Amino acid sequence: MTLAPTAAPATEALELDVSGMTCAACAGRVERALNKLDGVTATVNYATERAVITGLPLTEAPRAIQQVENAGYGAHVREGADDTWSARATENRVTSLRRRLVLAALLTVPLMDLTIVLALVPGWRFPGWEWVCVLLALPIVSWAAWPFHRATLRNLRHGMVSMDTLVSLGIAASFGWAVATLLFGLGDDQGGYWLGFGLTPAGANSIYLDVAAGMTTFQLAGRYFETRSRRKAGDVLGALNALAATHVRVLRDGVEAIEPAGTLRTGDVFIVLPGETIPADGIVRGGTAAVDASMMTGEPLPAAVAAGDDVTGGTISTDGRLEITATAVGAHTRLAQMAALTDQAQARKARVQTLVDRVVTWFVPVVIVLAVIVATAWALAGTPLQQAFGIGISVLIIACPCALGLATPTALMVGIGRAASLGILIKGHDALEASGRVDTVVLDKTGTLTTGRMSVESATAYGVPEHELWRIAASVERGSEHAIARAIENAATRHVTDLLPLETFTALPGLGAEADIAAARVLIGNAELLRTRGIDITRADTDLGAAAENGRTVVLVARDGELIGAFQLADTLKPYAAETITALRSQGLHTVLLTGDSPAAGRQIADTLSIDQVHAGVMPTAKADVIRDLQAQGRRVAMVGDGINDATALATADLGLALVAGTDIALKAADIILVREDLLVVPDALTISRRTLRTIRTNLIWAFGYNVAAIPIAAAGLLNPLIAAAAMSLSSVLVVYNSLRIQRVQGSGRGEHSAASTQPRRG
Repeated sequence: MTLAPTAAPATEALELDVSGMTCAACAGRVERALNKLDGVTATVNYATERAVITGLPLTEAPRAIQQVENAGYGAHVREGADDTWSARATENRVTSLRRRLVLAALLTVPLMDLTIVLALVPGWRFPGWEWVCVLLALPIVSWAAWPFHRATLRNLRHGMVSMDTLVSLGIAASFGWAVATLLFGLGDDQGGYWLGFGLTPAGANSIYLDVAAGMTTFQLAGRYFETRSRRKAGDVLGALNALAATHVRVLRDGVEAIEPAGTLRTGDVFIVLPGETIPADGIVRGGTAAVDASMMTGEPLPAAVAAGDDVTGGTISTDGRLEITATAVGAHTRLAQMAALTDQAQARKARVQTLVDRVVTWFVPVVIVLAVIVATAWALAGTPLQQAFGIGISVLIIACPCALGLATPTALMVGIGRAASLGILIKGHDALEASGRVDTVVLDKTGTLTTGRMSVESATAYGVPEHELWRIAASVERGSEHAIARAIENAATRHVTDLLPLETFTALPGLGAEADIAAARVLIGNAELLRTRGIDITRADTDLGAAAENGRTVVLVARDGELIGAFQLADTLKPYAAETITALRSQGLHTVLLTGDSPAAGRQIADTLSIDQVHAGVMPTAKADVIRDLQAQGRRVAMVGDGINDATALATADLGLALVAGTDIALKAADIILVREDLLVVPDALTISRRTLRTIRTNLIWAFGYNVAAIPIAAAGLLNPLIAAAAMSLSSVLVVYNSLRIQRVQGSGRGEHSAASTQPRRG
């Protein structure tokens, strides 16, 4: 029996750029259409104009595109963050809106002048003046307003309505009423509103031409500035992608050749000249330079690199020639992972946005029915027909929930993009929502608050000159690769330069080392090593006691069976560790230190940094238990770790923040990934997360409040349709502008440099 081949599993999400969406209701329609496909789960984001589809093999993308087109919209498989189709579609829309807006504005001004002057001064009227006004209004309400009419017709063909339906109906009804009054004399003896400030003289019924024209102009202006602002909001991410070099100077068989960056492979050697962008992650093989990473991590000062140092693609060699071996290229570089992670976060939809989209879907038809009811009620109450009609139009226009549909996605897009320019990668809206609830920050010690590198705090010599102690210790430790040995050897360079020849060397794991130097047997290690060799270490009791009290490590040195010295070593605090804790506490956060070291060592660090609480002697596997205990006490916990041994704790916390030094960014368990080396990135991450969340709430309060307050005002007959159109357009622009203010958030580190304002030179 022959088995039918099965479809390839959908191992990754399919992303589509969607064109033609004009409001959140459109996004909801596309989303419903895609979700009708078997096994498919889709989310559509109006702000980013993107659909994310899971459950559909990538090979079946044409089915998804066809489904979108059947719903009346255009779609195209997204080809990366610099997708040309999406960029071209956005540019075409902006250009089209600009042209229509210019025409509408140029014709609306003389039309308003004519209608207002001739309506108020009957003596200035000339034969056929009304038809001149109609001819001026016709291009405005037809060609200039065509985007609204086209969207309305498309929606009606599919039995749907959107916010464009409200605008189109308002424009058509106003223009139709004006022409009807000219032809049939409707409302000639009833008067009507003039800009909301009184009644017009008899015979001035064409006044509704300027309402139709003004409404079109205001709506086009609002849509134009909204589209430009949304594109600007996405430009922060675009700037991150723009950091990548387009070409690379590859060294092949000793010859330099300039090739497209996409041809570079892991293991290739490439050259970077002063002022050029490093095209891939790698290890410096030769040369020295100061590398500027400000545009990617917010670090303002160039860092010196030399042979053996790691470099990151997207940074710039400012003053030197570097020869680099590629270790990660293309989508595997840190820059590419940062961009991809930020891009995915912007494409996601917040839980509150799902609710808003659902509200918008039924809100539009309700508004249309409400407008008809209000106009009918006013007419039945004896109100002049023209005035009742105007009130209905005002309700129709003022109730457009455009601002509601933009409130959440624009703030998310700007906030996540701004965070990325500060070296903070926010994986999605969940992190933002969690940041608003956090009241406790738990910080891992080693690798988070400290460098994880030991340094010598003090040296005590017993019966020998101190420089002799340094010379003996350094001579032995140069044979070891242990972190403590490196610390002693590095510190010794400040005291001695004439090291003794090393005759024999034996490493003693967990204890220390043994060596023969200048015909003497030397032991260097912990107290247990010397005791097992029968060496009296009583003279070091003071050092051992002080070390136990301060949480330091003691290394003892013995020569030919006699103790000659002791070194006290400690892990080194990271720069700005104290400032970081101060910043967190200033935000009203309770700070907790989590360490596997002894209670004395933990307490010493906590006292130095003014940390509120200490949990010491905690094994990596038990860190998550500490998080759960704090949560059981009613605390909302953020965990800051190095993302390696802390994965379980990061996932357990309400908010996980991982300090990542390597290139494996996308696979971390944290909600927020911190790639800036400056430790002050921790409070910065919480600040920008909370600011974004606060902006979302402000936008939603404004959008909901605007509709709740405006509809009764319009229904009460207190708003002219022209004023309603201007107010509705302004509300959307204000929401987008409020979101763009997130870009002003400044980093609190050694300075920060926005990627959005950086234009690096290309390699």
